[in-house]
Amino acid sequence: MRHLRNNEGFVKPLLVIAIMAFLIYSGIQFGIPYFHYSAFQSEAKDIARLGLEEVEKTRAQIYEAAQSQKIPIEMEDIKITKKAHITRVQTSWSVDVDILGLYHRTLHFTVDVEG
Repeated sequence: MRHLRNNEGFVKPLLVIAIMAFLIYSGIQFGIPYFHYSAFQSEAKDIARLGLEEVEKTRAQIYEAAQSQKIPIEMEDIKITKKAHITRVQTSWSVDVDILGLYHRTLHFTVDVEG
């Protein structure tokens, strides 16, 4: 009981720990979609650089990369354009982030890469 009444206080350290835990949790909730976006964009650029002759094979590889990163897109959402030796990949999606029901935000991501 003495520790609860000391000069330094008991509530302040608990409050600081709770705030730090909340900030870390929020950072992870927002950071994961951005990490997946960055990894997918890099992978899409590498696939576009390969420049496969068939557009459908390229689309299938992009879709597979999106699924591995848990990106919520469908095959129809992936636009592939080929001009000469350049392959352009375009797609976009949205992710909802909810922080303990207190804060809700929709993040929009767009990938537009050439290879």
